[in-house]
Amino acid sequence: MTPNHLFTALASTRQRLENYIDAVEKQKNNFSPIPALVTSSTLQQLCYLFQLSNFERDLLLLCTGMEIYPDWGELCAAAQANAKLNYPTFSLALTIFPEPHWSAITSLAPLRRWGLIDIDDSNILTAAPLRINERVLHFLMGVEHLDEQIQPILEPITSTKYNGVSNEINQILVDSHLQIVQNITDTWEKKSSLILPIIQLCGNEATSKLSIATVVCEQRGLKLYSISVQNLPHNINDFHQLLRLWELEASLTKSVLFLNCHEINTGDSAQLNTIKSFVELVKSPLILSILDKLSITNRTVINFDVHKPTHEEQKSLWQKHLNNYTELDNRVEALVSQFNLTAPEINNICIKSLAQKPTYSIIWNNCREQVRPKLDDLVQRITPFATWDDIVLPEAQIMTLKAIAAQVRQCAKVYQEWGFASKGGRGLGISALFSGVSGTGKTMSAEVLAQELQLDLYRIDLSAVVSKYIGETEKNLRSVFDAAETGGTILLFDEADALFGKRSDVKDSHDRYANMEVSYLLQRMEEYRGLAILTTNLKDSIDTAFMRRIRFVVKYSFPDIKGREEIWRRVFPKNTPTENLDFAKLAKLNVAGGNIRNIALNAAFMAADASEPVGMKHIKGAAYSEYMKLERQLTDAEVRGWE
Repeated sequence: MTPNHLFTALASTRQRLENYIDAVEKQKNNFSPIPALVTSSTLQQLCYLFQLSNFERDLLLLCTGMEIYPDWGELCAAAQANAKLNYPTFSLALTIFPEPHWSAITSLAPLRRWGLIDIDDSNILTAAPLRINERVLHFLMGVEHLDEQIQPILEPITSTKYNGVSNEINQILVDSHLQIVQNITDTWEKKSSLILPIIQLCGNEATSKLSIATVVCEQRGLKLYSISVQNLPHNINDFHQLLRLWELEASLTKSVLFLNCHEINTGDSAQLNTIKSFVELVKSPLILSILDKLSITNRTVINFDVHKPTHEEQKSLWQKHLNNYTELDNRVEALVSQFNLTAPEINNICIKSLAQKPTYSIIWNNCREQVRPKLDDLVQRITPFATWDDIVLPEAQIMTLKAIAAQVRQCAKVYQEWGFASKGGRGLGISALFSGVSGTGKTMSAEVLAQELQLDLYRIDLSAVVSKYIGETEKNLRSVFDAAETGGTILLFDEADALFGKRSDVKDSHDRYANMEVSYLLQRMEEYRGLAILTTNLKDSIDTAFMRRIRFVVKYSFPDIKGREEIWRRVFPKNTPTENLDFAKLAKLNVAGGNIRNIALNAAFMAADASEPVGMKHIKGAAYSEYMKLERQLTDAEVRGWE
């Protein structure tokens, strides 16, 4: 829509220029007054927002005319009696407008402080060319357009990015989150100063926090922009330039800034100082999204902890979205106990599942696919193939593994229906320690459990997680646990000795920080509500304080000859052609199950290359190679009577 009132105001400014020129030409000291200035709605709003005086308003209009009328420069040159001065200047404004005041051209006055006009500082102040800020010009013309200097780092947030219009977001937000929305709204409505309190949303629920901020802004008629902490400049000049440009944008458009600090590096003091400086200096409404509470001393900060929907809220969401799917009626508890999802995640899974004519298995697998990206970028996912038929262990160990599977399956009943969760969140995780030498079946057991429970298995190499830099180990562990909290996951911490060794006496700072790493792990293990498995070759190196927090311990012994024979009987797939294999003789090879699998696989390749079924000679050749790798000699007793 054409801002007609703006052009009326500009016509008055043009008339003043023309009258002044006429007066100079006629050598008159006064001239007929111009009509009262008619302001446009945008101009009037701009004057109100920045408390512009009449003279400052007229000066801004003088600069605006240059952008709209081709002959405006000629008028400026004529008014200043200098063909080279074909642009607005402070000197011209002080000359032609009524109520001039020198304070209007200082750096602390609104025009320069807020950057409403730009000055070519290559000239003397009063004769320097003036130009209206492009963002302000677009605002006066009624066009919403972010300043190009901040456009690349600011993301406009609208409800359309979160499943449609605003009322749909309200339907997705659960009651506990809507209560936070109400609390924030009440806090801002009851403000006791011109500057609103900073809202700090704590926790790792990034999506929920952004949805909360979106609803708050929509209810108050405010725009919302998001910026990542990574885009806050460290250079002092760039920092203040960003601050000024954002403050101008926020004032022009009634906007709120959502500062996303989820990627903050707690060990980077420069980044922390930048965040604190920005938070303390910004005057516009600010919502800070961060994992842990940030201490701000010079501003009023209201903190809210944002958690995932409660157990009951998640049940309600599943039932609401799949209310016509009767097969789910008795299985909602199992879904909620295993997958700790947000409202949008549940919504997305249900939409996808309904399009597939769902079965319970489809819904379950869609849940697994939903949560995978959070861990796939951090650790290695293992696709499990092993089943109970593939694993050879003593009966006691098999019974323990089945007890672990039973607890994972029944945790919903015990924790929720029977009330154990109401006693506190700590200690609800199911943890297991698998100890034994390499190749005895620890990883295969984890695969069996993942296959049995239809959960994803992720292997965490603790030698890669542990860092010599202070705080980095905890950061790495936190990333893994936070991602795994969504559920549907078995965590396999391989080579646990790298971190879970005996906590040392504090003799120096390295001992102290090493103990802090172990303590952090103990805390997260107690809070983690999934299945976490630790593997170690040296059970005795595990601290007793840590062992108290392990629910199951499975010891893997080197297989005896009977166990090795059983492993050989099961190692070849049913489609593998074999001939005259003597499993009793094969069992004399004094190696663990992992080595047996390697020998069998290499023997299969030898036989395939010879176009023969796998026989004893192929296994003997593969055994020689495996023993060389182990730096051992294949004895006559082990291969006697093979041919």
